[in-house]
Amino acid sequence: MRSWIVFSASVLAAPAAFAAGSSPLNVAVNVVGNCRFNTASATMNFGVLDPANATNATATAALQFWCTKNAAYTITDNRGANRSGAQRRMRDAGSNFINYSIAPYAASGTGTGKATAITLNLNGTINNADYVNAAAGAYADVVTFTVNP
Repeated sequence: MRSWIVFSASVLAAPAAFAAGSSPLNVAVNVVGNCRFNTASATMNFGVLDPANATNATATAALQFWCTKNAAYTITDNRGANRSGAQRRMRDAGSNFINYSIAPYAASGTGTGKATAITLNLNGTINNADYVNAAAGAYADVVTFTVNP
């Protein structure tokens, strides 16, 4: 008689071994220098000029703007729509002009961020000699200021 012996073998599986990997993620951004006026416009009003007065007329105005924090900025202006060379002039409805000046202003600086407005104070003068013989009427000019980072 024959005998059969059956062997049973089982393999116990060991847990699989995995290797972890890592990779860095570099995160970057570039904040651009930017400047914008908060003030849409301002008026430097010299009021009423009386040629009988022997005084110069003065007026003030202020523009507010912001620039990106730590961005260097410069401010320029076009000297006015009625300028003649470097001379600022206001014009009446005809062809009459009155000269005026705007005192030098801080034309450069460093931005303080959008939340902190920077004020540009402007001081204007019309010398008496420039209006003592002026024609009666209303005079005006428009000066465009530009701020660049």
